[in-house]
Amino acid sequence: MRIRQMFLASLAIIASFANVERAMAQGFPARPVRIIVGYPPGGLSDIVARLIGQRLSERLGQPFVIENRPGAASNIATEAVVHAPADGYTLLLVNPANATSATFYDKLNFNFIREIAPVAGIVRAANIMEVNPSVPATTIPEFIAYAKANPGKVNFASAGNGTNLHLTGELFKMMTGVNLVHVPYRGSAPALTDLLGGQVQMMFDNLPSSIEYVRTGKLRALAVTTAARSPALPDIPTVGDFVPGFEASVWQGIGAPKKTPPGIVERLNEEINAALADPKVSAQLANLGSTALALSPAEFGTLIAEETAKWGKVIRAASIKAE
Repeated sequence: MRIRQMFLASLAIIASFANVERAMAQGFPARPVRIIVGYPPGGLSDIVARLIGQRLSERLGQPFVIENRPGAASNIATEAVVHAPADGYTLLLVNPANATSATFYDKLNFNFIREIAPVAGIVRAANIMEVNPSVPATTIPEFIAYAKANPGKVNFASAGNGTNLHLTGELFKMMTGVNLVHVPYRGSAPALTDLLGGQVQMMFDNLPSSIEYVRTGKLRALAVTTAARSPALPDIPTVGDFVPGFEASVWQGIGAPKKTPPGIVERLNEEINAALADPKVSAQLANLGSTALALSPAEFGTLIAEETAKWGKVIRAASIKAE
């Protein structure tokens, strides 16, 4: 009898916790929510955060405030969210740097996968493989042949050592056997300037940054890096059309401190996915050369884990270290 009473009491406690959590989720948000972005204003991460933040503000009736904390490949922003209260009011704009930092940096003050809960995906965007028009190659096979005929003489620019654009180039080198010289810059803008000027021959760049240069003929696009062609440049093939299995993309999503109540995570996920289903949002994303990445929290967690493992192998194989 006593055991039965204890069992029933335990069930009552569990039910009361569940009721409290449901009430918290239904009342969320009751005050402004911060989305921490690890990059300065104006870039793709910032634009995506502001777009989804505006939509969430409209849907949930509370401001979603974007707070930029640039530095250390978004690790400063990530650490701030790791140590924030797990109540749903401090969120992180998650990006590929979060998947690569675990391998790229020898020491971090957090474990991203263990300490950040995946909430929802937002967008996926292609990188574009492009060359200065002076390069005598118009296709991926022609570029590979040109690079192999000139080993160590073809440069490729990136936004910096260990960045997504750098790692995309290293993956290309690994899968094709070409010998390219990496030239790191402090951001994609100066790298793009030198590519336009012919100081470097090739670059993998975020599609939104380069698309107008491609459309006007100032740069020549050889391929996009996603598994499928980009709706923004439907006539441009994928790298994978010529290098089977090649895929690299820029993706963005939302994370929260690990112990954030599941009900709040689910509420945010539902609202973000509903916003992504809005045709107006889809059109805005298309203008950025991006497509909606509507995922469940579990699916977004799987994406992060797969990207962490994939790029960890590239970093180790190429012996890339933080400077």
